[in-house]
Parts: sequence; structure tokens; C-alpha cells
Amino acid sequence: MTGRVLVLGGTGEARRLADALVAEGVDVVSSLAGRVAKPVLPVGEVRIGGFGGAEGLATWLAENPVAAVVDATHPFAAGMTANAAAAADLTGVPLLRLQRAGWTAQPGDDWRWVDSLEAAAAAVASVGSVFLTTGRKGLGAFAGLTARCLVRSVDPPGPPLPARTVVVLARGPFTVAEELELMRRHEVEVLVTKDSGGSMTAAKLTAARELGLPVVLVRRPPVPPGIPTVATVDEALAWVAGRP
Repeated sequence: MTGRVLVLGGTGEARRLADALVAEGVDVVSSLAGRVAKPVLPVGEVRIGGFGGAEGLATWLAENPVAAVVDATHPFAAGMTANAAAAADLTGVPLLRLQRAGWTAQPGDDWRWVDSLEAAAAAVASVGSVFLTTGRKGLGAFAGLTARCLVRSVDPPGPPLPARTVVVLARGPFTVAEELELMRRHEVEVLVTKDSGGSMTAAKLTAARELGLPVVLVRRPPVPPGIPTVATVDEALAWVAGRP
């Protein structure tokens, strides 16, 4: 490919894709939402901040022509993924969704699947101690809990929060030993997380399994119909290489 590629997302896959494309001599601009104060930046050109919805992204694409867009945002960044699909439809720019595979239960796992953060909150309403690893933006769904709530995030979460919240500021990845120590120290009774997939945040699932703790998992939102989707950076590289 000789044209420019827009990579959406601050995920590890987005950074690895940008690294690989730049190494191959492809002109890349990576776009980050700007929700983390000190994000880990990819190589190449970087823009930070939203586009202003689907129409804003379409306008940006018209003013900054690219040969292709790869949406490598988080599996739960449903709004950005929908906007990317709509903008691609408006402009005719080829779009690929790069989304890592979800997690698969292992022997000994006690997983309870739900469809939303609100459903997750309802599922743990009677629990005494909850470890919330769903991201700081969605914590309002758990604000009504009376349990002790352990929250871990890169940046401090804003209100509303559960009344008995303990915040741990940390950036992963974390080892299984670190997760075991944290869960034991805070006497966690149930883990709540999203089906983010990947290995970087999977240690908490292993720790929950070893401790015999149940895990409430929020299912992913669906990818808009008609958008080609791959699960690995290598597949995304092959797709980009196939663009004119």
C-alpha cells in the first residue's frame, strides 16, 4: 500500500499495528480518544481527541484523505465503532475492524454472563465485597451498591461511585501473583469485568479461578453489520497490504 492509513484506538493492538505499518514504510496517523491522561503513544503521527461523531469523522476523512481506516478501538468502544462504520459508508473509505478475540472459560471457572453494566450491578447487589474492573467511565452503573467496591483504573474515576469505594490507581499488565495478593488483601468475593479479551488483563481471571471466586462478565456489543473483522494484527496487516 502506498496511501495513508488511519488507525483508531489506543489499544495494544492499535500500537502494534502502527509500529508494523511504519516499519513497512506506510504513512500512519493514529487517533486516540484522549480519555487517559498519559496514554502510551504509538510510533508515527498521533492525534488526540474525538472527531465529533460520524459526520465529524467523515469531514476529517474528506479533508485528510486516507487509503483505509482500521478501527482498533477497545471491544467495548461501541460508539466509536458505530461512528467509523457510518463515516466509511458516507465517504467510501475502506474500513476494517481489528478486535481481539474474547475470553474462553477454562476448567474451574465460575462465569456468569450479563448483557450490560446495569445487569452486572444487579447480579452482585447482595455481595459484600466486589472487585470492579469495568473501566472508570461506566462506574455510575454500580453507584447504588452497598458492598465494599474495589476499583482499579489508570486515572482517578469521577462520581458517581459506590458509597464504599476503594480506588487503586495502576496500569497493567498485572501478574497472577499480583492479582491474587490484591484480591486476598481486599477480601474480594466476586470479580466484575468486561469480556475485553487478550492476555494483558487475563491474570485476574486466573486469580479468580485459583481463589474459587465467581466472575460476572459483560458481553461485548456487536460489530455493525457488513464491516470486515479480524482478530490479529497480522490479519490486519494482510488486509492493509491488499488495499490499492
